[in-house]
Amino acid sequence: MKRRDWPFFVGLSLLGGLYVTLILAMLVADVASTSPGHLIDALRVPEIRAALWLSLISSSAASILAIWVAVPLGYLLARTRFPGKRLLEVLLEVPVVLPPLVVGLSLLILCQSAPGRAIQEVVTITYAVPAVVLAQFTIAAAFATRTMRNTFEQISPRTEWMARSLGCTRAMAFWRITLPEARRGILAALTLAWARSLGEFGPVLIFAGVTRYRTEVLPTTVFLELSVGNVETAVAVSMLLILVSCVALGLLRLAFGSQATI
Repeated sequence: MKRRDWPFFVGLSLLGGLYVTLILAMLVADVASTSPGHLIDALRVPEIRAALWLSLISSSAASILAIWVAVPLGYLLARTRFPGKRLLEVLLEVPVVLPPLVVGLSLLILCQSAPGRAIQEVVTITYAVPAVVLAQFTIAAAFATRTMRNTFEQISPRTEWMARSLGCTRAMAFWRITLPEARRGILAALTLAWARSLGEFGPVLIFAGVTRYRTEVLPTTVFLELSVGNVETAVAVSMLLILVSCVALGLLRLAFGSQATI
């Protein structure tokens, strides 16, 4: 770095450092406001244990569903051109840019429509466990699709073209060549979708409600505990979410390195 450039980099570091300091201060404040004992006490509460198990199960289900749609969508967006592609790209960004409460309200309105009522005659969705999974899936799939599109864009299509020139169909080349090369991206998308699902609050609150032992997940546990003044328990559950998120982020970085996107 040239000597005359140091004021420029110092300025960048100061401006960026303000935000980094804010994040660090938030984490330090959370750690200082609780203790391992509070976390253990929180996990002894039956309602919180039930919320934890539902969070883990619903997040896993939502992330698996997200991968099933993210892989084909990511491949289509990265490899093909078709009419309406720009519109599809915009639609896939809607769950990302919409306020979470609006996503939950939109899902609720959809289930009150004629097709939604017909489906609910077969399986109950609103204010039940399926609503939790669907709310988490709606958000997580958009982020997983971003990751998978970036993954396929970074994989050279040359080997796929060579396989097709040797007699493989497009589908065979995808399953035998492209998909195995995308395994790290799939793991990254799965981890990201799981972490996003675990932290969803707004859509779950509106679409699934907050019923203990039925639709309560960890983010809504924080809301319930704060609403009744149990600040220590709310902070302890928040720390549990932070720890799980940090582990998920660490796995994401290990799987995808600096190319991981959120």
